[in-house]
Amino acid sequence: MSARDRDAEAVRLHVVTGKGGTGKTTVAASLALALAAGGGTVLLVEVEGRQGIARLFGTRPLPYEERPIADAPGGGRVCALAADAESALLEYLEMFYGMRRAGQLLTRFGAVDFATTVAPGMRDVLLTGKATEAVRRRASERRRGGRDAGGGRHVYDAVVMDAPPTGRIAQFLNVNAEVAGLARVGPVHNHADKAMSTLRSAQTAVHFVTVLEEMPAQETVDGIAEIHAAGLNVGSVIVNMVHSGFFDEPVLREAAEGSVDTGALVRGLKAAGLEDAEETAHGLAQEMSEHAQRASAEAAIRARLDEVDRPRMELPLLGGGVGPEELHLLAERLREQGL
Repeated sequence: MSARDRDAEAVRLHVVTGKGGTGKTTVAASLALALAAGGGTVLLVEVEGRQGIARLFGTRPLPYEERPIADAPGGGRVCALAADAESALLEYLEMFYGMRRAGQLLTRFGAVDFATTVAPGMRDVLLTGKATEAVRRRASERRRGGRDAGGGRHVYDAVVMDAPPTGRIAQFLNVNAEVAGLARVGPVHNHADKAMSTLRSAQTAVHFVTVLEEMPAQETVDGIAEIHAAGLNVGSVIVNMVHSGFFDEPVLREAAEGSVDTGALVRGLKAAGLEDAEETAHGLAQEMSEHAQRASAEAAIRARLDEVDRPRMELPLLGGGVGPEELHLLAERLREQGL
């Protein structure tokens, strides 16, 4: 077994990021279903407050509460949580100080919102802290004070975080740097240290979602470099919404150069009994040429992604939108590619 294989087996926190429009939330949900297949229990955490997970699974908006959202093949289960900084702070105060009522008063007077606005790093500390606590939590854990009583299996076999976009992911995950100006000692500092210990360990991998377009691919390459520089672990590159190939490589190469046998198309269309064969053939030749040019550009982007030397998986473009059935299909594609 290679070192990479051993690392993959050790990963329990899967952070999913990507440029807006690449289907990051769809991939995170599919990844959670894939990890739960075979009897696992997986927590899917949303941190941006968009309720994208609820829409994908066709459920009511998610509260700040871990609850089952979908079954996976083989008896697995996916739970979901919509994390927000205010609720995370109230839970933090209750766990460590028994001060939930005081925290509610702070919320009523706007103190919590004020604090996370003035010190935005605090928001990231609370959100990452919630996800990493779920990774560490064991069935026998005493929640008060966040202490692990020892023994017992992990509550979740894996945690998947639908994280902020690529342009902000390194800053979001580097909570030690964020908290440095907030507290150098004390509970907040210790809370951030615990989160950072999990984030920097082999238990965590940051997966990048992209599509075969110039800007998302470049952001992926830049984001991977930033994650490496921050001392965090890069997982896989997941190329989403990949178009199906209709022609062999030699045909595509000729079509990209404008060499489409329009006469053969006309003859074929006439043999099929279609009217306006010549006009239709010219239209098809134009579409074929454009398809071939796009395929050539996508091949160049794939070559660029090869340079980052990380495992790569691809998911197909699905027509008609994505819902629970499509999520299971995408999860199966991820499993087929050795997730």
